Amino acid sequence: MPDILSQVLEIQGLGWLLLAVVVAGIVRGFSGFGAAMIIMPVAGTVLGPVGALTFLTMAELLGPLPNIPGALHNANRGDLVRLSLGAAIAMPLGVLALSHMSPIFFNWLVSLVVLGVLAALMRGWRYHGTLTPPLVAGAGALSGVLGGAVGIAGPPVIMFYMASSLSIAAIRANLLLFLTFIDLLLIATLAAYGLMETGPVVAGLVFSVPYMVANLLGGRLFGLGSERQFRAVAYGIIATSAILGLPVWH
Repeated sequence: MPDILSQVLEIQGLGWLLLAVVVAGIVRGFSGFGAAMIIMPVAGTVLGPVGALTFLTMAELLGPLPNIPGALHNANRGDLVRLSLGAAIAMPLGVLALSHMSPIFFNWLVSLVVLGVLAALMRGWRYHGTLTPPLVAGAGALSGVLGGAVGIAGPPVIMFYMASSLSIAAIRANLLLFLTFIDLLLIATLAAYGLMETGPVVAGLVFSVPYMVANLLGGRLFGLGSERQFRAVAYGIIATSAILGLPVWH
């Protein structure tokens, strides 16, 4: 174990990775989403495609735990089951694609997906139809594919939920619980494909502690500050992370 920890400490860009984890934890604790869009562009340049996804999954596994009891109280269970079922069916396809990606292609794809999603969120794009059960399951499936391929599972569900009649508290709760399920599903899928890497697993577990503290802080900020101002800051951070993750800088 000491040898593994020494390997973690020798990771190039460890400081930037820690900064990304802390900021991402605050953002996710406040809004219920956004962590992967901050972490993945940084982790992709530091750890490579599979290592980045493994790291993200382990770091996120414990982080949301302080906010889960409240989320269970506010969640819409029917939607949560449909989202999870869709993701479980589709995620293996995303992980299969991930296993064949080169690091350069992966970094381009992650940054471009993040920037595209961010542009859609900032422009207020949303689904305007009725959220039927099959559509909710379909959004979960799309999230599963993106989560398995680039570690960014939240945006499809977020954009569909903008058309929902659920309360903000229920939407936030469903997002938090669904993304926690995504992490568990990713661990199982990566293990099934034989892609779990020891170094990123240990690094993710070590970083899960500051990530959990940051999640707790973000959760306490929910309802205390201006959501509009917080989202503006979060969008700026996400854009910066995506731009810095572009392979042109490396």
